[in-house]
Amino acid sequence: MLVTRFDPFAEIRELEKRLLSAVNVPAAAENDKEVVNAFVPSVNTREDENSYMVEIDLPGVKKEDIKVNIDPEKRTLTISGERKFKEEVKKEDYYKIESSYGKFMRTFSLPENVDLENIDAKTEEGVLHITLPKIKKEETEIKEIPVK
Repeated sequence: MLVTRFDPFAEIRELEKRLLSAVNVPAAAENDKEVVNAFVPSVNTREDENSYMVEIDLPGVKKEDIKVNIDPEKRTLTISGERKFKEEVKKEDYYKIESSYGKFMRTFSLPENVDLENIDAKTEEGVLHITLPKIKKEETEIKEIPVK
């Protein structure tokens, strides 16, 4: 007699694959783990008088696996990369993975007053810091024209 281990999530994964193929999304690469554990980094944004700041939490992502792109025509900032799958812990009596892995991409519209030539990006302790300096507008005084 053949004995198989019961997988309570097998039907859910199969349904998810069918739904993703129905909307023409590749089955999140060919790896079920990427489908179930999609990695979406959290983002914080701030603004001060000189610049906009974007902070993206990317724990476990190497600097080499992060791309920051600016599209000057569409005025968008795109952050993309990949958090690679680490070794699984498989033991005779347990199997556990709680971390999310996979490719990610976040795109943001940029305001008109961003200086696209001087954007700075650096990573520190698992956080990507992007500084978007503002273009300094020279404030001119209102000039009154005399009516003749």
